[in-house]
Amino acid sequence: MSTQQLITEHIDLWTSTIKAKKTQGRGSNKKRELYGIKKLRELILELAVRGKLVPQDPSDEPASVLLERIAAEKAQLIRDKKIKKQKALPEITDDEKPFSLPKAWEWTQLGQVSEIAPRNNLENDLEVGFVPMPMISTSYKGDHKQEVKIWSEIKKGYTHFANGDIGLAKITPCFENSKAAVFRNLKNGYGAGTTELHIARPISGTINTLFILLYLKAPMFLEKGKPKMTGSAGQKRIPNDFFSGNPLPFPPLAEQHRIVTKVDKLMALCDQLEQQTESSLDAHKLLVDTLLSTLTDARNANELSDNWTRIANHFDTLITTDYAVEQLKQTILQLAVMGKLIPQNPNDEPASKLLKRIAVEKEQLVKDKKIKKQNPLPEITVEEKPFELPEGWEWCRLPDIGDLARGKSKHRPRNDPSLYLGGTIPLVQTGDVSRANGVIETYTALYNETGLAQSKLWPKGTMCITIAANIADTSILGFDACFPDSVVGYTPFDEKINVKYFEFFIRTAKNHLEEYAPSTAQKNINLEILSQLLVPCPPFKEISRIVAKVDELMSLCDQLKTQLNDAQTTQLHLSDAVVKNALTS
Repeated sequence: MSTQQLITEHIDLWTSTIKAKKTQGRGSNKKRELYGIKKLRELILELAVRGKLVPQDPSDEPASVLLERIAAEKAQLIRDKKIKKQKALPEITDDEKPFSLPKAWEWTQLGQVSEIAPRNNLENDLEVGFVPMPMISTSYKGDHKQEVKIWSEIKKGYTHFANGDIGLAKITPCFENSKAAVFRNLKNGYGAGTTELHIARPISGTINTLFILLYLKAPMFLEKGKPKMTGSAGQKRIPNDFFSGNPLPFPPLAEQHRIVTKVDKLMALCDQLEQQTESSLDAHKLLVDTLLSTLTDARNANELSDNWTRIANHFDTLITTDYAVEQLKQTILQLAVMGKLIPQNPNDEPASKLLKRIAVEKEQLVKDKKIKKQNPLPEITVEEKPFELPEGWEWCRLPDIGDLARGKSKHRPRNDPSLYLGGTIPLVQTGDVSRANGVIETYTALYNETGLAQSKLWPKGTMCITIAANIADTSILGFDACFPDSVVGYTPFDEKINVKYFEFFIRTAKNHLEEYAPSTAQKNINLEILSQLLVPCPPFKEISRIVAKVDELMSLCDQLKTQLNDAQTTQLHLSDAVVKNALTS
């Protein structure tokens, strides 16, 4: 199969194979990776350096003749003392050759066709380019930027290079990320930069440096280099012997030029596919947002039913991504707290009576000194109400219905080891809440009796709300535990009220609450902000019906998400298989 066929016959696979990149926590940002197009780019590089990207031309001067000429020119430069004689490289054994080469190609080494680690001898006041590691890109073309500096300022303690030199990042993770460059347009033709570079200076006019760059960026080279790295974790480096002595597949010079030209064209095609795919995904995302918003914006039951029918008729083409499923979940929650998810029962006791009964219970708890008396909350005005509630519902605030309080921890285990030595009492922290999927079942720290004395034990079933780092992540406590002051606990005064309804509500208010967090490195909100939130309160019996319906629908969404993820995994494996087959055929 030709390269063109390989791309065109699998175009749907390349553009539809997408991997979700997730950070920890339910409320975390999620980014997508166009995995199929990434694998296509890697395949192009692999085919290029294996001689499978363009046809060979029997009239080309063989690489063996070119290598003889390079060796002669290099020997002359050494005799003329223009470059230093370098340590002889070991011969490449048959076992070291990873694949068979096309006719007229030869195996060589970068150290054979270039000068390794050259030095510049320049006037001190000459302006030159300075290139730190962040200015070196990961693009296949090896683009880079530069700062202009005086040579005397950077000639010591930095790596030397010149226009046309090839630089490879040798330290992790820059090496694995394929940071490598062909230096171009340097001020006055010379430069220096990060010490974390290996430099090769090709013998002038004998090779296409961009072909060598393709080799340094090919997955074959990177994968072989990873186990060769030496040093401690986080400071591992590719040794010079691997850079200069690893087997290099070397085509005739004319073919090198054809390969570079072909790669440029194919990478431009990948750019187009990437842009089209991103545009298609963005359009799909907009469509999902627009159609789902028609459900929450519906003015009455008939309009809601019509809008849902419209979505249901196109469900298979609409809810096809993780994003769409998550937005569907959020829409379900929003409909639930707006009273639009299930029908109301006119025989239910109205929420106003529930709130009056709770107010009496709350006064008694204050008298019994089981809770502290709080400052009265302001009246809820008509202007504050964000939407109209169904009959029988009432607007209230969280403290009207339950005990809302921050955790207590003057000291934490990491700051005071005496609090956890021999500890048996779970300490639930912000990360434990964020990582949970509705119910907190694990914890990462323990308090002992000393820790408990400076804290408070919250009962199983408490709703936890984070107010620092991750704002307004929520989950229900699956065991008795203590909290630090970055976690708020909430328990209804009437233990028969299902607290999950209020956890659903906080999820719908998360974006609103995040707006209150100042733009600092450690984002946080305070208890007062949570206390002021307006909460739509259904009748007592309807709360349980809403929770049951939401749980049922969320379970269906999770099943749908599992199916989508299984299909995505299949596509990932298929992409890998197509690439592997193309390289072995």
